[in-house]
Amino acid sequence: MDDVIRTAAKIVKDSISTIALTGAGISVESGIPDFRSAGGLWTRYNPEEYAHIDGFRRNPRKIWKMIFELMDMTRNAMPNPAHIALAQLEEMGLLKAVITQNIDNLHQRAGSKNVIEFHGNSERLQCIYCGAEYAPEEFDIIDEPPQCKKCGEILKPSVVFFGEMIPHNALMESQNLASDARVVLVIGTSAVVYPASSIPHIAKANGAYIIEFNLEKTVITPIITDIFIQGKVGETLPKFVEAIKAL
Repeated sequence: MDDVIRTAAKIVKDSISTIALTGAGISVESGIPDFRSAGGLWTRYNPEEYAHIDGFRRNPRKIWKMIFELMDMTRNAMPNPAHIALAQLEEMGLLKAVITQNIDNLHQRAGSKNVIEFHGNSERLQCIYCGAEYAPEEFDIIDEPPQCKKCGEILKPSVVFFGEMIPHNALMESQNLASDARVVLVIGTSAVVYPASSIPHIAKANGAYIIEFNLEKTVITPIITDIFIQGKVGETLPKFVEAIKAL
């Protein structure tokens, strides 16, 4: 494994354009379970009912039962060594951007500056009626959903619900970065949820190396992955950064 990490480190050290795609697996070690895994939100709340924008429009107070739990989960989590390693790579000038499917804000809290969020961010609130946006700290959110100060409607977290579009700017910027990338680090994601799953494929089609960090092999491992680094990403990514520093 050390030889594989050193090989990957050399490729990234020599790359003129490296990006990262991250998924739920990078935040599991921060105590946030994958929504679909045992203990995840979808084992307690039917996502078609509680995570669809139509359900929110019909009965936002009901949906806030799930949102309260989601916000507690992300608010209490801390960045782990994998998040910190990516922030270090950016600071070293070796990582252009993190494209994430996560909504937990942990990349930013770890120090990453250029983070493209496919599914939004649970640490912001929005009004889907008048467009106002707020920080959760502006409200005393305990057991009562916050209401918009402009129009009085119940706010929702700035996360992409089923039935909503991926933010256009996030989609366009990530596709442009993927087209230009020489290396893509695929970290803690099964890379099956579209459109985020298209990122490594776009890059590969343009000649990029795909370096995958995951606990287990995924559908892309035998197809487009050039180097597979198996293990907990909170352990393998810091080793990877140290290997780059040693070059």
